Amino acid sequence: MRGGFTSNTRRHWQDRIMLLVLLVLALVFSLATLKPQEEGGEAAARRLLAMLEKEAAALPLLAVARGGGEDRLFLSALLDGTRARDFAQAETLSGPPSRLREGLEDFAARHPHAVVATVEGSAATVRSVCRVLPESAGLRVLVAPPRRWPTFLLRDNLLNVANQIAVIAILAIGMTLVILTAGIDLSVGSLIALSAVLCAGLIGRWGGQGAGGGAMLAAGALAVLGCGALGAFSGLMITRWRVPPFIATLGMMQVASGLAYLLSQGKPIYQLPASFTTLGRGADPLLGLPWAVLLMVALYALAHLFMTRTVGGRHIYAVGGNPEAARLAGVPVGRVLMGVYVACGLLAGLGGVLMASQLKSGAPTYGGMYELYVIAAVVVGGTSLSGGQGRMLGTLTGAFIIAVIQNGMNLTNVESYTQKVVLGLVILGAVLIERINGRRS
Repeated sequence: MRGGFTSNTRRHWQDRIMLLVLLVLALVFSLATLKPQEEGGEAAARRLLAMLEKEAAALPLLAVARGGGEDRLFLSALLDGTRARDFAQAETLSGPPSRLREGLEDFAARHPHAVVATVEGSAATVRSVCRVLPESAGLRVLVAPPRRWPTFLLRDNLLNVANQIAVIAILAIGMTLVILTAGIDLSVGSLIALSAVLCAGLIGRWGGQGAGGGAMLAAGALAVLGCGALGAFSGLMITRWRVPPFIATLGMMQVASGLAYLLSQGKPIYQLPASFTTLGRGADPLLGLPWAVLLMVALYALAHLFMTRTVGGRHIYAVGGNPEAARLAGVPVGRVLMGVYVACGLLAGLGGVLMASQLKSGAPTYGGMYELYVIAAVVVGGTSLSGGQGRMLGTLTGAFIIAVIQNGMNLTNVESYTQKVVLGLVILGAVLIERINGRRS
């Protein structure tokens, strides 16, 4: 090629550009959501200790909080900090408002001049109690001051972004395989609904809220395999009867949606055990990351290795680049096409089980418009709709770009209709850029 600009070099730079776009979006939404944030836990304790060292280290101290997880960390850290710094007498108090009132009355009676340290979530209760206590005239209430920090970069929000994009990102693996062969699969959204309904329905039949782990595992496996079978039927129509992928999967979209409504009788299925939510809502105790995110990362690692290190991956690229040349070279084109649609169906089924776990229910309305979001993630990630060009890591980046855009618009209160316009423009822009690059190569 002219100037030695190879396709590998182009993909290398394209990956860098996509990561840069993701970072720029994160920066823009970070600046747009910068505001004072309430602090709790150990961070609030550290800020209050700094205030106490300057203003009230010699006075008795009462640390007050309502008693949640963050509040317990706050009280423990503040008490440990006062002991380490040789402050005056320090006590802690936690519980409902009635308990706080009793504790404050007793503390004020014993220490007419003292400091009450608390966090923003408990400050209103503490102040209201202190105002009506005749003994509290000498009590000084210190509240951990807020810090300016972007809402977008809060840990809970970042984990929420990753957890919410997990289903779309998992489906995007299968869609990437399909689009790499110059195909398309419009049925993935309906397969999500079918899988969720099938999984929830089977669990309901095999014990409902009292179902054990084996029943839940079997129900999830059957739901995934059922969607894989429908993916195989789509592949059969495309390879054996030469039905265009758009038409074949459009028909399968209607079939899967209809089956979901028939199996559920048009109603959500809620009779599921609490432990069923472990996959969708639970987190690893060591890393603190949601299981759904860890599953997503593991699947992308496997997909990346498959596409870059195996003969099957090279066959997919070959079929997408030139199916006739691949056939003449001995590539089993039909089996490759069948395989990618089966894989797409299986991953859609897994996405449906994951969504059912996240929502603790199965409903035929799940997965609406998900085919659009999945295709958007793949296209934005740099996979060519003409086939033969694309990378799994690019798809993952594209999925996070879509997630960051949606989350950022939600945090900045952009209305849902405008979000649809923005998402559509992002897809059109990505396709336009891909077409321009294709002409230049």
